[in-house]
Amino acid sequence: MCYPQGDFLVGDHDVYLGAIGGAPVYIGASQFEAWKHTQLIIDVVPGRGGMFSLDNGREVRFLTRSRLFDGTQACPLPARPI
Repeated sequence: MCYPQGDFLVGDHDVYLGAIGGAPVYIGASQFEAWKHTQLIIDVVPGRGGMFSLDNGREVRFLTRSRLFDGTQACPLPARPI
């Protein structure tokens, strides 16, 4: 889901993944456990988004892709912003 900056209340079980265009990106702890061995790639593509996606008037939406990390890759998470 995409919320305006400051509208999402970060909980103790949310994991900070990084930022896109200055906007923080979080995932729930249980989702993180399932996805922690993958690289998540978040793109903006043509199409209609859902109600928690990009502005519906722009005819673009988020698309998340993933790929498994191999044994040579390590991707430490950045520090959680305060």
